[in-house]
Amino acid sequence: MIRYKQFMLANGLKVFVHEDFSTPMAAVNILYNVGSRDEDEERTGFAHLFEHLMFGGSKNIPSYDIPVQNVGGENNAFTSPDITNYYITLPADNVETAFWLESDRMLSLSFDPNVLEVQRKVVIEEFKQRYLNQPYGDMWLKLRPLAYKSHPYRWATIGKDIEHIERATMNDVQDFFFRFYRPNNAVMVVAGAVTFEKVQELAEKWFGGIPSGPAYVRNVPKELRQTEARHIETSASVPLDSLIKVFHMPGRYEDGFYAGDLLSDVLGRGKSSRLYQRLLKERALFNGISASITSSLDPGLLMIKGNLNPGVKLEEADEAVKEILQEIMETGASDEEVDKVKNQSEASLAFSEVELLNRAMNLAFAANAGNVDWANSDAEIIRGITNQDIHNAAKEILRPENGSTLYYRAENKAAALV
Repeated sequence: MIRYKQFMLANGLKVFVHEDFSTPMAAVNILYNVGSRDEDEERTGFAHLFEHLMFGGSKNIPSYDIPVQNVGGENNAFTSPDITNYYITLPADNVETAFWLESDRMLSLSFDPNVLEVQRKVVIEEFKQRYLNQPYGDMWLKLRPLAYKSHPYRWATIGKDIEHIERATMNDVQDFFFRFYRPNNAVMVVAGAVTFEKVQELAEKWFGGIPSGPAYVRNVPKELRQTEARHIETSASVPLDSLIKVFHMPGRYEDGFYAGDLLSDVLGRGKSSRLYQRLLKERALFNGISASITSSLDPGLLMIKGNLNPGVKLEEADEAVKEILQEIMETGASDEEVDKVKNQSEASLAFSEVELLNRAMNLAFAANAGNVDWANSDAEIIRGITNQDIHNAAKEILRPENGSTLYYRAENKAAALV
């Protein structure tokens, strides 16, 4: 149970406080309700670009990192299709440092043209290194537009086309900032050795004067129910052929999410999972295979990915996976499998909440999604999942017509040299 108190500033900033005096540390987490799903299709990659720009200097503070380091703190950020999240951990005695740093860059960035050019080059290089020059790095660039036809999840967080970042102007950057990086479009969580009263005082002092922006009303097109199996192939200089299959499933806080999550665990979590036991240990078709989920706020994906052993054909491996999926659709999971994955999931959840920062993030994620109390409901939901729930999830999620398959072929290196 993550205990919290909350208040809201007049400018719309929602603040949650989780007091924990068992640690001398504090975590300050600010979540902005903007991700790649909020971008214009012709200007993608901006949410991720801002993750970088926010560390390039703000209105009154030229360097963000140095003051954090001077008080013994650490900071970082990440962008997803749904949100952009910034966090600092530091000694609680120095928590005000986090307030004045975060408030200044919420007030306004420096909008220094040199910073934009530097960060533009960083993002372009990241795109090349992580998505183009890394083995299988372009997998999601190909899978997303295959699985999604309407929803903006069809492009990756890095962007649909790197040219969008190359063409970004300072006016584009300023418009994006003042549209999304406003107090009424943010959630702040302060956790650790801090009192509710102190956080109220500091929040009013440092954030109270920041003007709110226009209310953001998200109007994202819904993805229609998939009614036909989809398939594409690609090839590159990668070590092994790879089979990737994705299936639409409920969003993070929707009914059926955890049944789908546990279904993915039955299929491909660890060496005792069905896919691993049957297709790697017994038949040796795969070098490695697993299942996972994207945990998107809007309906996401359950993914099965495996790299094949040399000499195994992708078509043969795909048929073997289909057999297992059909089997679980017909008969469901055993009591032993369900008990195992529920215990694993509960243990992972409990372990994650040992970390102060994780508790702060969980509160922020749930509050941004619409109900902060969802941060405390996961364990109860997991315990209530039945074999029938997982069987129903299998029958709905693993329908062949709900799936998209990518054959990622390893190019013949010898032929490529000719």
